[in-house]
Amino acid sequence: MIQQENGRTIPTVKQWRNAMPDIDQQLVLLQLADSFFPSGSYTLSHGLESLVQSGDIASPGDLEPFVRLLLCNKVGSTDLVALAHAHRASVQNDIAKVEQIDSRLFAQTPIEKTRTAQRQGGRAMLMVAEKTWPHVQLATLSEKTTEGSFNCLHPVVFAVVAQVAGLTEESAITAFTHSFVTGVLGAGIRLGAVGHLQAQQIRLSLSADMAEVCREARVRSLDEMWSCMPLIDLAQMRQAKLSRRLFAS
Repeated sequence: MIQQENGRTIPTVKQWRNAMPDIDQQLVLLQLADSFFPSGSYTLSHGLESLVQSGDIASPGDLEPFVRLLLCNKVGSTDLVALAHAHRASVQNDIAKVEQIDSRLFAQTPIEKTRTAQRQGGRAMLMVAEKTWPHVQLATLSEKTTEGSFNCLHPVVFAVVAQVAGLTEESAITAFTHSFVTGVLGAGIRLGAVGHLQAQQIRLSLSADMAEVCREARVRSLDEMWSCMPLIDLAQMRQAKLSRRLFAS
């Protein structure tokens, strides 16, 4: 029944939801992409803290190319590709394929500290997701993680959680990309390399790059995964040796 209020026609909840069939998916996307979701990503700077302490990144003008390089030469070309394929495997209920993708991503993540951070993030996400969206796939991956047969890397776990929660492949990739970029910019704010207003400006300027890596990841095969950012890799390796630090990586 249509409700009337001050002469206006107000749709019922049922009519509103029928008119916006993807509202639930949009809300899940926001939930997974928000720093409010306790995946541990707020503990990661991806080598930024090391570069700030060395003086290599000292201004917003330094931070933007750093985030862009991470996005285009690692996250977009490796993590998002693995995520896309893991989502497809989850749709097909092919846990063996999910494990293979997880192993492949682990092999293509050469920095030990990065692998450790990926595993910790994946395990934190899996633990929360199991309680939030109970599903046999999540329970199986949890068991395999305990057994040691599943590395539980964050991009792979994110893909399965997103699929179980009802996100399409495109939405899952979008959520992960947004979460990553805002996470790095948040680290930049905490480290004093950028202010809140400047971080928002950088986020907006990266929109085209974010959209492009999302598109490219969906058409790449697993054989086409690659990464190349040696200076950032070295910064992440130095992170563990810093005399004082806020972030795990």
